[in-house]
Amino acid sequence: MPLFLSSGDVLADRRFDFARDLLARGDATAAAELLLQATELAPAFASAWFALGEIRADRLDDRIGAIEAFRRACAADPSDRHGAGLRLMRLGALELGAMTPAYVGALFDQYAPRFEAALVGELGYRGHELLLQAVTDTCGAAGWPARFRRAIDLGCGTGLVGRAFRPLVEDIIGIDLSAQMLAQARGTGAYARLVHADLVEGLSAEPPASADLILAADVLIYVRDAAPLLREAARVLTSGGLIAVTAETHPGDGVALTEGLRFAQSESYLRDELQRAGLQVALLQDASARNEHHAPLPGLVVVGLKP
Repeated sequence: MPLFLSSGDVLADRRFDFARDLLARGDATAAAELLLQATELAPAFASAWFALGEIRADRLDDRIGAIEAFRRACAADPSDRHGAGLRLMRLGALELGAMTPAYVGALFDQYAPRFEAALVGELGYRGHELLLQAVTDTCGAAGWPARFRRAIDLGCGTGLVGRAFRPLVEDIIGIDLSAQMLAQARGTGAYARLVHADLVEGLSAEPPASADLILAADVLIYVRDAAPLLREAARVLTSGGLIAVTAETHPGDGVALTEGLRFAQSESYLRDELQRAGLQVALLQDASARNEHHAPLPGLVVVGLKP
């Protein structure tokens, strides 16, 4: 369900609801007109501006009108909980930049109760399984036991990675920006400690050389610039420690924002950023962590080693 933030005006909120009903019945033009009326009643109605932008962009082929609506949504809610800035990036009206923490937190707070059913059941999600296989393969190739004293699960979500790695790790720390996701993870019993924080912020609070495994399943898709995260990971890892990540990828260079409003990193980009962070590439393979439109999304699984 799309995020809804009340305008504080009952009549404006009602027009929003009527517009949603009209859109569900296929009348995008009438829905857009009602949303415009809602914004006239409540000019700072971020949800109405965002919904109007989506209709103009996706249903009415009105790029200029969509850009105007998404800009008004950003102005009404500077924290951008709807992700209007991402839509502006896709429309070429804003330079590629980071997702706001408020957007990521709101997205997953809403998603938490149905996260695993939707992601695993409907999209065939397998990021946690890919990481487990990648880590055990890396350890096996090096002749190391796949046993770890402390792991950090970045973007731990509901605890899929924690549960998968629990037999291999003495203590797992989970870090996530969504309080609702952390509530779900807490119920698994897989984590020694859970931290409600931005990922770079959460890692920066951990002592140097305090973890021998860092895991990030389906995390880089929300990260525009991987460098700060990888630098902190390198600082926190012990010598010989591993970082394992999954990523969506694309055939070009650098980072791209996909149609699904997720970031995709090229193979060369990830290799370069790992090297800049002082990490060696121990494993890099094509591997899809999820499906979209009933087909596997192009992806990578990567294991970096701290020398």
